[in-house]
Amino acid sequence: MTIFKEKLDEEYLTAAEVKEELQSVEEERAADEERELRYELARAIEHVNRFALLDAEESRELVERLQELEKVDEATAHKIADLLPRDRDELRTVYAQERYSLSGEELDEILNVVAEYA
Repeated sequence: MTIFKEKLDEEYLTAAEVKEELQSVEEERAADEERELRYELARAIEHVNRFALLDAEESRELVERLQELEKVDEATAHKIADLLPRDRDELRTVYAQERYSLSGEELDEILNVVAEYA
């Protein structure tokens, strides 16, 4: 017998948004002396502290601006906001799995938006 779990909701978050959420969890756990931080939670907090370069509000704003561009969907906008690519090669790696490629102008347009936040 196979048990299937139904996906009820899905939401994309940037690393900065995850950092904000995990900080509130960490504060809750710190207030309660009987509850420890599990290893996985501590590692997740360490990871977002290291790699989240923007604050949550800036990353949300960047994602919104990127989604206004023609060939940037929600998932790709979140990847770009997390990675903050600095040149065309770094940005091309984000699009490597797609069935289309971007022109130099399209890449530069995305990089110009990212440069405002990086």
